[in-house]
Amino acid sequence: MKKLKQEQFLPISLDEAWKFFATPKNLNEVTPDDMVFEIISELPETMYAGLLINYRLKPMLNIPINWCTEITHIKEKEYFVDEQRKGPYLIWHHEHHFKAVNGGVLMTDILHYDIGKWIFGRIAGKLFVDKKVKGIFEYRNRTLETYFKK
Repeated sequence: MKKLKQEQFLPISLDEAWKFFATPKNLNEVTPDDMVFEIISELPETMYAGLLINYRLKPMLNIPINWCTEITHIKEKEYFVDEQRKGPYLIWHHEHHFKAVNGGVLMTDILHYDIGKWIFGRIAGKLFVDKKVKGIFEYRNRTLETYFKK
């Protein structure tokens, strides 16, 4: 299983950060355009534990993939967790943590993912999946820096 941990300082209040990240439609704002990402389920204004979100995306070679994640845990203005229920990964467990700090918010992402142990999974991971996942988080980091620039 792979682990990716990323921290980012955002120069906004905890209320602003939570409002942005707890609004499911904002996921479009932080996903690279080349993934052709589309949320296909109806969304509430604010997420809640048990919320299922269905997506269609084309992460590689313009091949469409359906993906379903569930918000499994949530503690307002502290953290939430999304886990894949259907999709390309054997395991996808993504924790989003928020902490008020001097001048803003420290956001910490902890992602555990596994694409499977079969030979093609290991090869795909080394060739492009691990780089793609890292690239998605780098894109999000840059996008959030611009979006919340003060």
